[in-house]
Amino acid sequence: MSTNESPTQEQILKALQTVNDPELHKDIVSLGMVKSVTTCDGHVQLNIALTTPACPLKNTIRNGIEAAVRQLPGVQQVDIEFSAQVRGPATEYANLPGVKNIVAIGSGKGGVGKSTVSVLTAVGLARAGAKVGLLDADVYGPSIPKMLGVEDAQPIMGSDQKILPIEIHGLKLMSIGFLIEPDRPVIWRGPMIHGTVKQFLDQVDWGELDYLIVDLPPGTGDVPLTLSQALPMMGGVIVCTPQDVALLDAVRATKMYQHLNIKILGIIENMSYFIAPDTGKEYDLFGKGGAEKVAAQLKVPFLGSIPINIAIRISGDQGTPNTLFDEDSQGIGQAVTQVVESLAAQISVRNIT
Repeated sequence: MSTNESPTQEQILKALQTVNDPELHKDIVSLGMVKSVTTCDGHVQLNIALTTPACPLKNTIRNGIEAAVRQLPGVQQVDIEFSAQVRGPATEYANLPGVKNIVAIGSGKGGVGKSTVSVLTAVGLARAGAKVGLLDADVYGPSIPKMLGVEDAQPIMGSDQKILPIEIHGLKLMSIGFLIEPDRPVIWRGPMIHGTVKQFLDQVDWGELDYLIVDLPPGTGDVPLTLSQALPMMGGVIVCTPQDVALLDAVRATKMYQHLNIKILGIIENMSYFIAPDTGKEYDLFGKGGAEKVAAQLKVPFLGSIPINIAIRISGDQGTPNTLFDEDSQGIGQAVTQVVESLAAQISVRNIT
């Protein structure tokens, strides 16, 4: 087949204007996702930059592109190379120009696995290919260093007099746990905590990050309120368990964020169900589906459910979160990945709309 039988770049781009990103509801050309188009002898090569490497609808976009381009006369083969270009809010963070999105993960009460979800979310985004930082701002219970296996680490000062975060499991970590003795209680009031968190933002060399995940203290009292006001968040996530008491607290936490004009990216239901390892039967120990109903009532996204499983406890105790994805014990990795992709999609939606 001769070269002149191939479609032109203009024809290909026109065809691609009919392909929408299903989450963003705009065509991939106007979104700037088409980075390059080459064509020769019926062979079309495309480079498509997704808005997140954790895109949940990548295959849907691929199928739409192939269907649109193959309709053009002369097309024999379509090769698509995907990359990712994470977007940030229109206004950059003044003191963190290299950080695109700061996302806080909070809860209305303690004991719902908020820190576990923060770790799994950060690790999941990093495994997808994103540049991720994790700030453990839960000053009263800084458990994340242990959950990542670096509780004995000591951050050092860089050449520019900024603290270098600990790098582990593909992400950058900073925690109040690195600065205090393991068994020492933190007895601070709001202003002291505000100053410490501001130091973590201003005096830590986070570098270039697509996402900075912030694990907040639980509740809606002075500490989470102070931190919520101190952090330049692009959005917040609420973690809860299915039982009614936890859901009531989740509603309060959601309304606190909304009162502070912080966008709610979604609600995650943790400890949602238990699958017996010997029979494979599913048990709803705390009920199930309550978080999804609350999300619908509050008109905020429901990001998904994570089961209760001994493998999650073991990975937290041993500091090995990657094992949950590598071994995917009873679908935990798949469940967490779905939550991560849903969150990444919501961040993209908020930054585009």
